[in-house]
Amino acid sequence: MNRTEFAARIDHTVLGPETTPSDVERVVDEAAEYGMNACIPPCYVAEARGYGPDVTIATVVGFPHGQHSTAAKREEAVDAWENDADELDVVINVGRLKAGEDDAVEEDIAEVVAAVPIPVKVIIETALLSDGEKRRACEAAVEADADFVKTSTGFAAGGATVEDVELMAEYLPVKASGGVGSYEEATAMFDAGAERIGASSGVDIVSGFPE
Repeated sequence: MNRTEFAARIDHTVLGPETTPSDVERVVDEAAEYGMNACIPPCYVAEARGYGPDVTIATVVGFPHGQHSTAAKREEAVDAWENDADELDVVINVGRLKAGEDDAVEEDIAEVVAAVPIPVKVIIETALLSDGEKRRACEAAVEADADFVKTSTGFAAGGATVEDVELMAEYLPVKASGGVGSYEEATAMFDAGAERIGASSGVDIVSGFPE
């Protein structure tokens, strides 16, 4: 892929608890300058849309632990869409998955998918799961008609790995997120089967693309 195609697969991200409006403006400006997408907190989506640069904006639902009620996730998703978010990244309920309540996990995702007409990525938080649990989470995302599975929130103990991307790519397109900070690391994820990268280091990643 060329540099433009590469950059378009990067979700330049700012989601920390101290994120300010100026942080969001910086990320949107950088996304526009480098040809990336922006992933920002839901409270800033409307402001980012009104701010100026026309970039694809993703936001998060049930973030970061996925323990919101299904009704709350659904309403959060609808609110983000009504504020002109282009894509949603929703966190599964890891505790219900670990308890074997796969139907509840699937329903939780499906309610969000059904509530909005935009792509939904499902964050399964791989660092907290066994390989078997990862597969069950991906199966729930498939059954719920989600568009992507995503490795991580970036707030657990670990992030994306090549092995996890390879496993998840058996089910749906993958967004590799968490700990991807360079062009070389991003390329390794793409080679493993990822379709997107989520990273706060988007500028560094794209800047590393060979001339």
